[in-house]
Amino acid sequence: MGFDLIPAIDLRGGRCVRLLQGDYARETVYSEDPASTAAGWTEAGAKILHVVDLDGAASGRPVNLEALRTIRRSTDATIEFGGGLRDDQAIQAALDAGADRIVLGTALVNRPQWVEQLCAEMAERVVVGVDARDGRVATDGWKAISSVTTEELVHRANSLGVRWGLFTDIQRDGTLAGPNLEALQAVVRQANFGVLASGGMSSIDDLDAAREAGAAGAIIGRALYTGQIDLQVALARLDA
Repeated sequence: MGFDLIPAIDLRGGRCVRLLQGDYARETVYSEDPASTAAGWTEAGAKILHVVDLDGAASGRPVNLEALRTIRRSTDATIEFGGGLRDDQAIQAALDAGADRIVLGTALVNRPQWVEQLCAEMAERVVVGVDARDGRVATDGWKAISSVTTEELVHRANSLGVRWGLFTDIQRDGTLAGPNLEALQAVVRQANFGVLASGGMSSIDDLDAAREAGAAGAIIGRALYTGQIDLQVALARLDA
């Protein structure tokens, strides 16, 4: 089975940033030019880019579409885009701006029938986000914690015909503390869809561990920007 290494490009105010544990008050700016960042990761061998509109996730509608357009012009990689995609108009705007896949998190909690309809229409182009803190699913840019458990949401995604999902342990996100392998394994066991691991990746060993846990790929953020993971080296090792 293949294993995708997917660089994360988190957009806030048109810039490329990382948050610590999803906290908007703990932001590090890594680039003023997301398009050149995307081009760099593509040049290093990335086939997929994970682009998140943090402003959109918090406000409930996509905000950084112009940045998405510039990223699209800079790369031929597959772009999965999320953040504030809560209705048909937002989905269309993201696709028009260059997204290949759409990432839905809050909608999976609040509008499951709509997600089911999108899965029926777009199948492989829909990725659902299962973002959890202490076993409960977070929504609205991770600013709200729902009553839905991780396990309940995975079973819901199974019933809706989801093909792809990503699992993030929010408390690991941006910490470089390694993935929550126990929680990841549980999600992989329960899911009838390909699971991308996200949150805490800090080394190639972490990527190996995520693959051994059954993940179909891993989303890498801060470790790429700090240089703790060299994308070309990681890709070569995983290929080997």
